[in-house]
Amino acid sequence: MATDTKGMEKEVYAVENDDKAEVESQTEVLRAAGIGISEDDPTEPVLTLRMWVLGVGFCIVASGLNTLYTLRNPSITISATVVLLLAYPLGKLWEKVIPAWNVPLGAWSFNLNPGPFNQKEHVLIYMMSNLSIYVRLGADVLTEQQKFYGYSAGWGFQMLITFGTFLIGFCLAGFFRALVVEPRELVWPGVLSCTALTTTLHQVGQGDVRGLNATWKISRYGFFSLAFCISFCWYWFPDFIFPALSYFTFPCWINPKSTVVNQLFGMTSGMGLLPITFDWSQISYVGSPLLIPSWAIINVFAGLVFWIWIVAVACYYSNVWYTGHLPFQSSSVYDNTGAVYKASKVVSAASGYKLDLAKYKAYSPVYTPVTYALNMFGLSFATLSSLLVWTFLEKRDVMTAAARRIPKLVRQSFSSEQEEPEKIGAHARVPTWWYLSTAIVALFVTIFAVEYWRVELHWYGVLLACAVAMVFYGPLALVYATSNLKINIDILCRIIAGFVFENRILANIWFFDIGYITTIKGLYFAQDMKLGDYCHVPPRKVFFVQVVGMIAGTLSSVCVLNWGLGHIEGVCTTTGVNGFTCPYSRTHFNTSLIWGAIGPRNFFNNGIGYNRLLYFFIIGAILPIPVYYLQRRYPNSLWRRVHVPLFLGGLNYLPPATGTNYGSWAVVGLTFGVLIRKRLYQWWYKYNFVLSSALDSSVSIAGVVIFFAIFYSGASAHFSWWGTEVYKDTCDYKGCAYLPIPEGGKFGVGV
Repeated sequence: MATDTKGMEKEVYAVENDDKAEVESQTEVLRAAGIGISEDDPTEPVLTLRMWVLGVGFCIVASGLNTLYTLRNPSITISATVVLLLAYPLGKLWEKVIPAWNVPLGAWSFNLNPGPFNQKEHVLIYMMSNLSIYVRLGADVLTEQQKFYGYSAGWGFQMLITFGTFLIGFCLAGFFRALVVEPRELVWPGVLSCTALTTTLHQVGQGDVRGLNATWKISRYGFFSLAFCISFCWYWFPDFIFPALSYFTFPCWINPKSTVVNQLFGMTSGMGLLPITFDWSQISYVGSPLLIPSWAIINVFAGLVFWIWIVAVACYYSNVWYTGHLPFQSSSVYDNTGAVYKASKVVSAASGYKLDLAKYKAYSPVYTPVTYALNMFGLSFATLSSLLVWTFLEKRDVMTAAARRIPKLVRQSFSSEQEEPEKIGAHARVPTWWYLSTAIVALFVTIFAVEYWRVELHWYGVLLACAVAMVFYGPLALVYATSNLKINIDILCRIIAGFVFENRILANIWFFDIGYITTIKGLYFAQDMKLGDYCHVPPRKVFFVQVVGMIAGTLSSVCVLNWGLGHIEGVCTTTGVNGFTCPYSRTHFNTSLIWGAIGPRNFFNNGIGYNRLLYFFIIGAILPIPVYYLQRRYPNSLWRRVHVPLFLGGLNYLPPATGTNYGSWAVVGLTFGVLIRKRLYQWWYKYNFVLSSALDSSVSIAGVVIFFAIFYSGASAHFSWWGTEVYKDTCDYKGCAYLPIPEGGKFGVGV
């Protein structure tokens, strides 16, 4: 027993540290992580009618719900683990009920019930529904254009631009698959929750993992069911019955009018120094902490402590950039009276969505809260330069080797030359010309959409945005494949568009969408390709399933988005019912206002001092160099765990996320990833990933039930008590500033 445990510990250690010598195959990587993927059975049916019906159905439902919830704060993601959970009983029901009839279809035929519902079908259903997470990213930009700038381009534009950006991200993953999907040492931790749940469901009654008799006797399936039910019932309290449990800032309740207390401990506009919340949707706001390697959590938490709790606090209380007159934390930008900036005063449809310079000078420069300026601008600049330098230092050999393989892969796609079996396993690789053809379609669809509907981003803007995505996709994917954390390059896209399409706000929006959001979509596509590789799903079948999912997800998302914007009371305003305030679109709006309407030249030359943030490019470029050499000089020290891009760019959800979101995320992640794993290793080995699936899926399903049964139906209209109001009657919730507005009613430059 002791020998087995040490062996498992050694294997998991190898997984987290990318040590190729410790594992022999990708299957062993998953087994080392406690997942237990079964051996490949090439006779199992894959593209069955059952898979298509369930996959398309779940894709439509999940895409619609995720699009709806992207308008809400806190946002709830209908994660694909929910689909994994719900698809299993439906697949088994199909297996038991539907007759096994062969249906002729010309030269082909298919069987209504080809046999037992298998893991490959289950995983493909997951992949198709997983597209629902990507589609919400584009919905944020469509919402920004329609609700915050008042330009509705219509359904045709929404369909084409959504589908076009889907295809661009899909092609990025295809072109870079030799670099980020095929290498065995890239584990992609985000897939472990999925593999844990599917294995748990498909091995019910077959016993548990070897060598785990010393831990709880309950099976993984039983543990998942128990955790799911408890979490589902509990979520009714922080989401509806007692929302103060979600915003558990009790120091602010005790002294609701103290500005300093509320800024220190608040989680709405404060820094969240006491990160306590009883709401899993708040803890997992940046992703489930149970899936993140502990070294990655430590790097991000160190960034929170240093940049937000030390540097930002020092800047704020020193009134740097006049931030003392604004809330410490907010997704909004402000004018020189401390009010939310009114974009309609300087840009409107009548002016062609271009900045009226005279009105801008008469009104006010844009002032940003300190966390907004420091993280969205300064740290984003540093992250960009550090990412390139880090990639060169750490991954130049890998990048070079992958680049050298590209000509051979293209040649093989157009000839009968055989692939290398050890590179692709037992299944044929997707020919490169498939992705090249898809890329041509993607460019045509996207260019047609921006030119025909006149959103100011011309054909050359689309090509330039795609070039930016190509340059940064590889480094971003390498970080995500090892840490399960995404790094933003959105500010780079905003600045490039701000110079190339100066004072053209719609061009800025869509350059950001094509240059950045497509890379995020590409990361998810590559992650699903890796999942298919782990579960022995033929790559060509994964290709077809992802294409069909993109079509279904686009249709569903656009339909639900238009319904939500037209039927939810107060949507995208601060008074939106049940938190439908469009937080992500509001943040995008503020950023596009700065870089698109006002432009980089006006923003950095307004006299406030934001031009000093440009020095962060230098900081980011220099910092990885000494860390790299210290890691080589002291290979067994803590320097080996330092990851500069994550330290600088790991706070990419802030704002609208807060210090409480990141703090509670880190506490929970380190508790499970360090404390429980060290002291209760067998328990962690057996239940950790299953617990993550149970919490994510239960909160997602409960959130949907509560919204439609309680809030949308109007049943919550008269429900109010101390637990629903106490956190609202505080300076934290109201966004109080540290310094009052001067007697003249204005602050800042020229006052």
